[in-house]
Formats: sequence, structure tokens, C-alpha cells
Amino acid sequence: MPAVRIRYQTITIDNFDIHVRSLWDKQQYADDLGEAQSLGISSAQWPLFGVVWLSGEVLAHEMADFPIAGKRILEVGCGMALSSLLLNLRHADITATDIHPEVGAFLAENTRLNNGAKIPFLRTGWDNSSDGLGKYDVIIGSDVLYEPDHIELLSHFIDRHASASCEIILVDPGRANHASFSKNMVARGYIHTKSKPVNEAVLAAGFKGHILRYQRQ
Repeated sequence: MPAVRIRYQTITIDNFDIHVRSLWDKQQYADDLGEAQSLGISSAQWPLFGVVWLSGEVLAHEMADFPIAGKRILEVGCGMALSSLLLNLRHADITATDIHPEVGAFLAENTRLNNGAKIPFLRTGWDNSSDGLGKYDVIIGSDVLYEPDHIELLSHFIDRHASASCEIILVDPGRANHASFSKNMVARGYIHTKSKPVNEAVLAAGFKGHILRYQRQ
């Protein structure tokens, strides 16, 4: 990847210090070969994968003490994959996915910075019906409902990869699409609940969204 300005930071999630190499800010851009553009990722959207968002921190706090024993976990639209990095430190069975062409390299480097085992990663879109990912007991994601077109794509992707008793946990910062997504998931046979985070650090940072949970009836 051509040079972009990056930053190194340590994000504390409960008792875990997660070291993260990320883009400096949302103004960074490097797609000289047009790989991201060919996937429908515009120059304005390009840097969004490489920033640590508050929604991602909320999800990571949820994962800090989430029961992981015997569970296969999938993070969708992982971006900087803060939750995957934390779960990896907990020795969870975690797989990460994202469509952005640069996520895999950042994930590999951040895994190295945290002295973690290699995290399985697949670059794939939610419309790929032959991704070979299989079924998962837990599917997680943060701020993945920022486009109306994502409602049907993501709900179908999740349903395709959900085990019979799968638990889905999505953190939404308050975008307008979460209600339609929840209706879609309920129509697919999932029970839906919504709650506010209780962690004082994310509340102090001004998080206004919700934690969305879905589980098969």
C-alpha cells in the first residue's frame, strides 16, 4: 500500500491493553491500483476501516467478559477488529471478515503487536454465497448498518452463517437503519432485544447508540 499517515495507540478495555496500528485520521487515502474502487469503496469511504470508532470500543467492552468456551465466533465488517484482537488475547475461536482490501494487512500487524496467535481472516462481501465460512455460535459487529442496502445483505449473510442457537450482537451508534434491520431479523425468526451499554468509559465518551441482540426463537 502506498504511504499514508498512521498512528499507534493503546486502547484499554477492562483489564486488556490492546495495541493498535491505525490510520492517522479519516483524511487518509491510498488506492492507486483502484482495488477498493472496483469493490465500490469510494475515496470518502476508503479510510473508514482504519479508524477506531466508539462503537467498536463498546463492542470490545461487551466481549471482555463474554462467555467464549466452546463457541465459534465471527466478527463481520471488522475494520480495526478491536473485538477480534481482544477475543484473541482471551484465546477465543475468533474469525474476522471485511470487504476492504487493506484490513487483512492491518489485522496481521496488530495481531503481531499484541503477541497474539494468527487470527483467521477472510476478505469477503456479504453478497458472497460461496465464502466457505461455515456456521458460528456467535456473530458480532459494530456500526455495520450505515447504508440502507446493508439491511438485506447483512441479515441474509448472518442467517446463512448462524448456527441453530446463534447469538448475534451488533453495536449501532444510532443510525436510522437499525429498526428496519431488526424487523428483517424478526421476520427471519430471531428474537430481538435492545439495550444501552453500562460501561462508564463509553458512556463518558458520549455514546448515544444501542447494543442490538438477536437470537433464534
